[in-house]
Amino acid sequence: MAAFLYITLITILISSSTVKSCPPSDRAALLAFRAALHEPYLGIFNSWTGIDCCHKWYGVSCDPETHRVADINLRGESEDPIFEKAGRSGYMTGTISPSICKLERLSSLTIADWKGISGEIPRCITSLPFLRIVDLIGNRISGDLPADIGRLHRLTVLNVADNLISGEIPRSLTNLSSLMHLDLRNNRISGPLPQDFGRLRMLSRALLSQNFISGRIPISVSKIYRLADLDLSVNRLSGAIPDSLGRMAVLATLNLDSNKLSGKIPPSLFNSGISNLNLSKNAFQGYLPDVFSVRSYFTVLDLSCILRPVV
Repeated sequence: MAAFLYITLITILISSSTVKSCPPSDRAALLAFRAALHEPYLGIFNSWTGIDCCHKWYGVSCDPETHRVADINLRGESEDPIFEKAGRSGYMTGTISPSICKLERLSSLTIADWKGISGEIPRCITSLPFLRIVDLIGNRISGDLPADIGRLHRLTVLNVADNLISGEIPRSLTNLSSLMHLDLRNNRISGPLPQDFGRLRMLSRALLSQNFISGRIPISVSKIYRLADLDLSVNRLSGAIPDSLGRMAVLATLNLDSNKLSGKIPPSLFNSGISNLNLSKNAFQGYLPDVFSVRSYFTVLDLSCILRPVV
């Protein structure tokens, strides 16, 4: 009887341990992901051992109920002791393996500031229905954004700044109805902004500077009620500034410098809630509107280097 109870107890403990561990499929996906990367200095992957990837695997977090991998958070610049002890920021080469797409419950993917990670964004990430955050800033990722990125209806953050992303902004991007933070700065993105950009109704920050974006600023941008920060500087935008931008409810920062914008500067921009306004290095003409009022409170107002001086 005692032997039977002992065997039963061991069986229960093994079963309990198995339930609380990450599934073998998630562990295999993470190991394939690690195999495509090379991190020579910090040893951040040294903890990726054992059968349970939910237990003390650096940068990996799991859902407490399902024990499926929910977050990958790997930053090359961090205050974590592993960085402080080494006295340096991180450097990693390799590519982002499509194996991450096997992590079916993945909610957050952060592989940021590693400087040497290259290759393309795996197209299959658009099949991850729970993905909320994609943060790949500060690498050498190339290629274009996945054409069907609009399938990620839960996505709130898309940050691929400081990479080598090229191609046009996918039309499907405007289907991201939950998107709040869009950062595409310092890439090689070309072509126009989608005319229906204003469909991103939850957007609060749109940072697209230092690319090769051309065409006009879509009037629909002014329909984004929550937009507080719009940076389209250092691109190839042309045409006039929509007057409606100056009537946006919470827009506080508007950077349009170093483009090919022309026409008259809308008076609404000077009688709005905008506090940081940079229109320098464009081709405006006409007079500076005399519409300043008590609402005109600028911390930054830059009208320098306008090719046709405003009188």
